[in-house]
Amino acid sequence: MTLDRASAEPLAVQLADALRTAAADGRLRLGDRLPSTRALAERLGVSRTVTAAAYEQLHAEGWIAGRHGSGTYVTTTPPGALKSKPRKAPVSRAPVDVVDLAPGAPWAEGLDRAAWRRAWRAAADALPLFRPQRGGLPEYRAVVAEHLLRHRGLAVRGGLSDEQVLATGGTTAALVELAAAVFKPGDAVAVEEPGYQRAVWALRSAGVKVVQAPVDEEGLLVEGVPAGVRGVYCSPAHQYPMGGRMSAARRVALVERARAEGWLVVEDDYDGELRFDVAPLPLLAALAPDVVVHLGTTSKILTPTLGAGWMVAPERIAADVLAHRDRTGTSPSAAGQRVLVELARHGDLGRHLRKLRRELSERRALVASTLAAAGVAVLGDDAGAHVVVLLEDAAAERELLASAEARGFRLDGLARHHAGRPKVFGVAIGYGACSRAELDRALPVLVELLGSRVTPSG
Repeated sequence: MTLDRASAEPLAVQLADALRTAAADGRLRLGDRLPSTRALAERLGVSRTVTAAAYEQLHAEGWIAGRHGSGTYVTTTPPGALKSKPRKAPVSRAPVDVVDLAPGAPWAEGLDRAAWRRAWRAAADALPLFRPQRGGLPEYRAVVAEHLLRHRGLAVRGGLSDEQVLATGGTTAALVELAAAVFKPGDAVAVEEPGYQRAVWALRSAGVKVVQAPVDEEGLLVEGVPAGVRGVYCSPAHQYPMGGRMSAARRVALVERARAEGWLVVEDDYDGELRFDVAPLPLLAALAPDVVVHLGTTSKILTPTLGAGWMVAPERIAADVLAHRDRTGTSPSAAGQRVLVELARHGDLGRHLRKLRRELSERRALVASTLAAAGVAVLGDDAGAHVVVLLEDAAAERELLASAEARGFRLDGLARHHAGRPKVFGVAIGYGACSRAELDRALPVLVELLGSRVTPSG
C-alpha cells in the first residue's frame, strides 16, 4: 500500500480508498484485524491524524468496526465496491483507541526492561522439573516469606520445612482451590457486597452458598456477617471495589468472632503493598494465623504475565490444599516462580516496589486533588491504584460509563460488583495501568463528565 504525497487528493482519502479496495478484492477479508492507527501511521510514515481520519470514514461507511479491548476489524465486503466509491456518510466520532482506566491492572510500563529480561534468561537456565512441586519451588516460597516479612510484617513460622507457605497461580486460582479443598457443598461463606465477583464465582462453582456481607468506609462490617457461615472472604487492606481500609479495631473484632464461631477467614491482600499515607495495618494472618488464610499475588505489583501468587494458611488448611493438588494432579506453574526468584535475588523486586509506590503516590495525589478542586469527592484514595466516585443511581452510572467511553476513556461501574441486587452506584477510576500522559488527558474529561453527576453526599 503506497500513498502519493504529490497528489491533490488528501492522504486520508487515499488511505481509505486503498483499504476499501483491499477489502473488496479479497486482500482484506471479513474478520481480519487491522493495525492500530498508531502502528499503521508508523508503518506508512504519516501522522496518526491521517490514519485515524481514514478509519473513522471506513467505520462510518460500515467497512470496519471496533471491538472493545481487541482492536479494529473488517466487517463487510459490499457488492460492486470496485465499481463506485461509497457515498460519504457523517464521520463517526467514536474513538479508535480507548484508554483503560478500570482498576485492577498494574503499572507494567514501570518494570525495568533490562531486569525483566535478565530474570527470564536466568529462569530459563534452570533445569526442567521432572516432577511437579506441589507446594511450589522451595526458593520461591523462601522469597515469598521474605517479602511478607519485609513489606507486610508477617513472620512465617517454621522456615522452609513448614508447608504453611504455598505457591498459587494467583488469587482467583487460590480461591478455586480453597473452595474445592476446604469448603463442602452447601457450606455458607460470606463475601463482601459489593465485592470481588470472581470470589463469588469460585465459591459457587464448588457448590458453596454465597451470602452477602455489607461494607462501609472501613471495609467489611463484622456485625453484618450472618450467623452460621463457615467462612468469610474479605479484602481488608483496600476493599475491592469501594476502597475502604479495615480499622485495627474491626480487624480484632473479626478474628475474635471467627474464633468464637469457627469461621475460616480468607484475607485477600488486594493492594496491600500500596499504602501511601501511613504504614500498613497488621495483616489478619498476623493477628490470627490459626483462623486466617492469607492470599497474595504478583499480578498487581508486577504483572499477570507471571501467573504467580501465594497462600499462607494454617497447617490443616495447607494440608487440605496439597491433598487436593495430589488428587487432581494440579500444581502452580514454576516458570513465573523462577522469574520472581531472580528479580528478588538481584534486588530488582524491592527497587520496583519502591518506584511503584512513588509513582502511584504522585498519581493518586494528582487524581484526588484535581477531582477535589472540581468539587468531586472520592473514596478509597489512601491506598491502592484506584479511587471511587459515587453516583445517584444506575442510570447515572450507565450514562457516565457510556459518555466516558465515547470520549476515549474506559471506567468501571460499581453495579457489576454486586452478587445480589445492586445498591451502590458509581465509578471506579484506575490510575495505575495508563501512562502519565494518558492520565493527564483523562482528568479534564473526567472533571467535565463528573461535575454534574455526583451524588449530593459525594
